[in-house]
Amino acid sequence: MPATESGYAARLRRKYGVEDELNRYVSALYEMLANAIGSDKLVLRAGKVSALKMMRSQSLPDRLCALARLVFEDPTLERATTRAQQRRSIAEIEEALADLLAQKSVEDTIERKVSEKVNARHQEYLKDLKMEALREDGGPETPATQAKMDELDALSQRSLAASALQQLRPAKVSEVVGQESAIKALLAKISSPYPQHVILYGPPGVGKTTAARLVLEIAKTRAYTPFAKDAPFVETSGTTLRWDPRESTNPLLGSVHDPIYQGSRREFAEAGIPEPKLGLVTRAHGGVLFIDEIGELDALLQTRLLKVLEERRVQFESSYYDEKAPNVPAYIKRLFREGAPADFVLIGATTRDPEDIDPAIRSRCAEIYFSPLTQAQVVSIVHGAIKRLGVKAARGVPQAIASYTIEGRKAVQIVADAYSQALYRVDPKKKNGSVVTITEDDVRVVVQTSRLVQHTLVRARKAREVGKTFGLGVLNYLGSIIEIEAIAFPATHEGKGTIRFNDTAGSMAKDSVFNAASVLRAQAGIDVADYDLHINIVGGGNIDGPSAGLAIYLALYSAITKTPLPQDVAITGELSIQGKIRAVGGVVEKLYAARQAGMRAMLLPKENVREVDATLSGVDVVALATVDQALRELRVHKKSTRRTQGRSQATRRKRG
Repeated sequence: MPATESGYAARLRRKYGVEDELNRYVSALYEMLANAIGSDKLVLRAGKVSALKMMRSQSLPDRLCALARLVFEDPTLERATTRAQQRRSIAEIEEALADLLAQKSVEDTIERKVSEKVNARHQEYLKDLKMEALREDGGPETPATQAKMDELDALSQRSLAASALQQLRPAKVSEVVGQESAIKALLAKISSPYPQHVILYGPPGVGKTTAARLVLEIAKTRAYTPFAKDAPFVETSGTTLRWDPRESTNPLLGSVHDPIYQGSRREFAEAGIPEPKLGLVTRAHGGVLFIDEIGELDALLQTRLLKVLEERRVQFESSYYDEKAPNVPAYIKRLFREGAPADFVLIGATTRDPEDIDPAIRSRCAEIYFSPLTQAQVVSIVHGAIKRLGVKAARGVPQAIASYTIEGRKAVQIVADAYSQALYRVDPKKKNGSVVTITEDDVRVVVQTSRLVQHTLVRARKAREVGKTFGLGVLNYLGSIIEIEAIAFPATHEGKGTIRFNDTAGSMAKDSVFNAASVLRAQAGIDVADYDLHINIVGGGNIDGPSAGLAIYLALYSAITKTPLPQDVAITGELSIQGKIRAVGGVVEKLYAARQAGMRAMLLPKENVREVDATLSGVDVVALATVDQALRELRVHKKSTRRTQGRSQATRRKRG
C-alpha cells in the first residue's frame, strides 16, 4: 500500500482512531489471505513460520509480524514497533497479497480451462467406448459400408476372359522355342542343391521371364533342391523400382514407416512406435526374386541389393525405435534386432550390355545369354499359339506374321489380334461349334492398324552391284543389316579429292572411312585424293563401333575399281590401317541377322570364329585375317592403279 493513506484507512481512523484502524485493517488482510490460500493451508503455514501463537495475540505488533511471516513465508521477520514501521510493513504485505491474488486468479482460469478439456476428453473417451461396445455387439458394418460391400460383390460377379497372352504363354519348357541351350544352362544353375544367382541377357520377347518361372517349377519337383513346393516366384521390374534417399518407401528391400510421418498404423502412431514394412526380397524368401530389366535398376538400389544378397537379411533402423519401451510388440522388436529374412535366388533379365550391371552383382551371378529368334522359330511360335487358341489359319499366315517381328511375344500378340479380327469378320455368320480361320487378310488388317513394318527390309540378292556392301550391327542383342553404298568420281580439282560421309553415322564410322582410305593407298595403290568419294549409310543411324570398317573398305574399293560385289554376303570386322581384320563384338547376334536376311555367307574376323557354332548358323561362316583374303573370298581380282597414280603425280609435277 502506498505511503499516502487510502480512503478506507482514513475513514477507519476517523471512526475508531489509529490503533483500532490498524487492527481492523490487519484483520481484513488476514481474511484476504485465508480466502486466497485456504484456512487449512493458513494454519499449516503458520506452524512452519512460527506464527501460530502471534496470530492469536491481541497485540498489534505480534499480529502484524505473524501476517508478514505468513505472506512472505519467512520465520525470521521481526516485530514492527513504531507506527512508521507498521505502516511500511502493511504496504509491503498489501503488494505481496495483490501479487498472490493475481496469481491465484490466473491459476483458477487455467484450472477451469484444463477442467473443461479433461471433461471434453472424458466425454469423447466415453463415446469411443460406447461405439466400441456397439461394434463388438453389432459389428463394424453400417448401411453405407454394407452398400459398398454389395457393390463389390456385384463387380466380382463380372469377369472377362483371361488375357490372350496369358493363355498363349508356354506351360512347359519344351514349348519355349529357340532357347534350348539357355534353358539347359538355367536349369543347371537353379535346379541344384546349391542354386546360383543368375542374370539373363538377350533381346526382348524371347522367353526369359517364362523360362525363369518354368525352371523354378521344375526345381520344386526335385528332391535335392532346397525349394519347397510352395516356394514363391516374385516378379518385379527394374523400371518401376526407384531409390528413395529419405528411406520412407522401398518396395524392393522394405522400409520403416515411422509414426505420424510415414503412415504406421493408428495404434502404433499414437504410441510413437515405428512399424517395419517388408519388401519384395522378404516376400521371395525361400524362392526366386525375378527382376525384369535389372539393367534399369537404380545404381544405389543395386548396391543395397548386393548387401542383402550377402547377408541374406534386411536390417531396419529408426530414430523413433526404443528397444526398452514396454509397448513395442515382440515382432517389431525382433525385426529391429534380427532383421527380416531374405534368403532367395535372384534371377535378373536385361536387354542391356553386361557393363550396365553393377560389377559386384555380376561377380555373384552366373550369366546366361538368350539367342535372338530366327524367322523359322517365330513361325514355330505362331503355329503353337494358333494351336493353343484352338483355331485354324491359312497356310501363309505364320510366315506373314514372322516377317513383321522376331519377338515371340509380339508374334503371339499379332496372332491374338488377328484372331479377334477374324471373329469380327465372320460374326454374326459364325455358327455354334464352327472353328474360326485366320486369313492373311486378317493379319494385313492388324499390321495396317498397328502400323507395323517388316522387321528385315533388306534381303539378299543373287546379282552383283558396284559400290554396295552389307555390314552388320547389334542393338539390345538384336542384330541388324547395315546397307553401305559408295560412289567415286574423278576429282573435280586434280589431287584435291573430297570424301563425303553421313554425319549421323558417328565418329567411329568416320574413323573407319579414314582407315579404309589409308589401306586403299597402302595395299591397293589407290590414292583417294584423285577421287571425289561419297559413302552413304542407307537409312542413317549412329554406328557405335568400328565393326563396319571392312564393309566400308570393300564398298570404296568396288566403287573406285568398278568391281561388282556379291549381294548375298554380310560383312563384319574392324579394319586396321595395316590391312588386318580385327575382332568385333556381337558376332552371334550378327549371324542371326544375316540368316534373317537370307544371306548366303558371312565374312568375319578370324579371332571371332570360336564364338560361332557353324552347325547351327545356317550361313557359311568365312574367317578372315586380311583384306586380301576378303577380296579373294568375294572372287574379286585385286586391281592396282599404281601406274595411273604415278602418271597423275608426274603430270602434277610437270604442271607445277
